[in-house]
Amino acid sequence: MRITSMKLDPSQHSEADNYKLLTNLVVPRPIAWVTSINELNIVNLAPFSFFNAVSSDPLLVIISVGTRDNNSQKDTARNIIRSGEFAINMVTEDLMQAMNISAVDFPPNISEVEASGLQVVVSEKIKVPRLAQSPINMECKLHTKVDLGVNTLFVSEIVMFHVADDLISERLRINGFAPIGRLGSPSAYCRTADRFELPRMSYQEYLAQLDDSHA
Repeated sequence: MRITSMKLDPSQHSEADNYKLLTNLVVPRPIAWVTSINELNIVNLAPFSFFNAVSSDPLLVIISVGTRDNNSQKDTARNIIRSGEFAINMVTEDLMQAMNISAVDFPPNISEVEASGLQVVVSEKIKVPRLAQSPINMECKLHTKVDLGVNTLFVSEIVMFHVADDLISERLRINGFAPIGRLGSPSAYCRTADRFELPRMSYQEYLAQLDDSHA
């Protein structure tokens, strides 16, 4: 059955409407809960859902940081550009309220870590600390910065993983990790606990499946 659809030309809509469409359609998105340090050594903490893995060799992830409503640079972007380092901390359901507090537009001299009631621990290969309460931390060093309109895209290399002992087993298999995902704006999220397995087929298996369906 053919699906009927409405045509929506981005050039005929406002930036706000296009943002709403994009963030409601490209879902779910992982959340990078980023710790960074400013020039006063104050730890900044902020969540970003324009985030994903893009390469395993080299080991690269991307986050995209927009500007404030007044077009000024956000603390996270300024800190990454200055130091070239940051940590990504993954968000689980028990950390949702703290993550929501960290999204408040605090002035640069206030640490969202303290405001959220969290603690940090020392990283191994970067000066930026990571969140003690997050079960997954990734220490990152800036690889490439790309300016994209009102957004800055940071392509960064992961130089160290930290995975909670109860989540990792032999052969680096991750079990029981259920991060929160970002859905549409302004405030929709999802859980990732409901999963299923679907093994990838080889070409031979695909052909065998066709033969079975025609038998």
